[in-house]
Amino acid sequence: MKQPGQRRFGLIDVTLRDGHQCLWSTRMTTAMMTPIIDAIDRSGYAYLNIMGGAVFDVCVRFLHENPWERLKLLSSRFSTPCDLLTRGQSLYTFELFPDDLVELNSRVVARQGIKVLTVYDALNDNRNIESSVRSGRAAGMLINAMITYTLSPVHTDAYFVERARELVGMQADFISVKDPTGLLTPERARTLFPALIEAAGTVPMQLHSHCQSGLAPEVYQVAVECGFAFGYTAARPLANGASLPSTEEIDERACALGVATGIDRSALAEVSDYFSWIAVREGKPTGKVARYDPALYEHQVPGGMISNLHSQLEAMQIGHRLPEILEEAARVRCDLGYPILVSPFAQYIITQAVLNVVQGERYKTVPDEVRKYAQGYYGRLAARPCEAFLGRAAIDPGAAADRRAAEHLEPALPRLRRECGPKVTDEELLLRAFYDKELLAPLDRPRPAYRYRTSPLAELIHWAGSRTDLGHTRIRFGGTEISFAP
Repeated sequence: MKQPGQRRFGLIDVTLRDGHQCLWSTRMTTAMMTPIIDAIDRSGYAYLNIMGGAVFDVCVRFLHENPWERLKLLSSRFSTPCDLLTRGQSLYTFELFPDDLVELNSRVVARQGIKVLTVYDALNDNRNIESSVRSGRAAGMLINAMITYTLSPVHTDAYFVERARELVGMQADFISVKDPTGLLTPERARTLFPALIEAAGTVPMQLHSHCQSGLAPEVYQVAVECGFAFGYTAARPLANGASLPSTEEIDERACALGVATGIDRSALAEVSDYFSWIAVREGKPTGKVARYDPALYEHQVPGGMISNLHSQLEAMQIGHRLPEILEEAARVRCDLGYPILVSPFAQYIITQAVLNVVQGERYKTVPDEVRKYAQGYYGRLAARPCEAFLGRAAIDPGAAADRRAAEHLEPALPRLRRECGPKVTDEELLLRAFYDKELLAPLDRPRPAYRYRTSPLAELIHWAGSRTDLGHTRIRFGGTEISFAP
């Protein structure tokens, strides 16, 4: 409980978004979420990050769920304010979208109940989040603008401070440090964080750092000590590893410093116990504390991407070349001017590295997306690509674009409204803009009724009842025996 005059470090839950995105390949369904909504709501979080990034995309492509329906359901059930993340002009996919679609998206998510719009640009080109900030504020949401962290000779403290000053000028309500690969160290945090707080002035600072290096909890402690206002965490089963720190650990560290988080540990224990059971039931992993790996600071590839890459290489019967490809990825990143290994550029760098290794010649083939990046199509580069790459790719650096990414794009809504007709909803219109009709067809299938209450006994009975390999079930619980045939 917070004492009078006690400083607060609010926690933002990512269990329903980034936690399973990192550890369960984004495969948590809405049905897995609804039984524990009440306990999450009682846990004392400042905000709940429930949608965005790959979660929206996987809902459509693999889970065959309508992401707008999930968003509306969750935000209507939670009394805790809900947060949604977008990738600036890319929103939820890798494609760039014009301003009119970005603005429509802001209006839609605000109507669905989102209170905080979190937005970042993968190049830290803040021109690419202008339309999100403007339209999100107009729709009545608070704006959380992110600075994406990385390591390179050009990503100095002064570089990040300048990005923070830009966000202050855009009147962001919060400024977050987003560390997608967990590269921050306590030593770097002690120089960077005070400089960012000074630049942010009265704008509250947030920390969103993954645990891939194993150092994130210590970095969070530095953030608390320096005066950050919020930190992103996940319930223990979906924390650590490639995910973010556990709520349990950051709550303990903050309390040891005399700082209140507002977390209700009893409710949080219910949440963690529930997701531990779901992991067993669904055959999913739980997060483990990562072991420090110096190679991470060279290739900087997120953990989830490494595991996916290894699977793809194994399918190609070249899994043994993974270390070679990671080494090449570090060289490619340097050659291209140090892009941050976050979507979509992480995928582009890895693709180029695989081509270089498999073809045995550097930049023999350069994908169109890599060319467009080097030509400034996606936004302002942190540094100029090296001459060797520019020469092999036949790119004239003098012809690089210097406009906002959206200025290359024509408005999309007039065409979409003509194609879809007057009766289509804004939500359907956006889905049609993002995906082909074939991908959207399964979203119309009827959904089973969701459960909104649960207990260990209820979970066991529900699980046993769903099994087709059990002929008879008998459960003894608290002196009572339940017997039934599924």
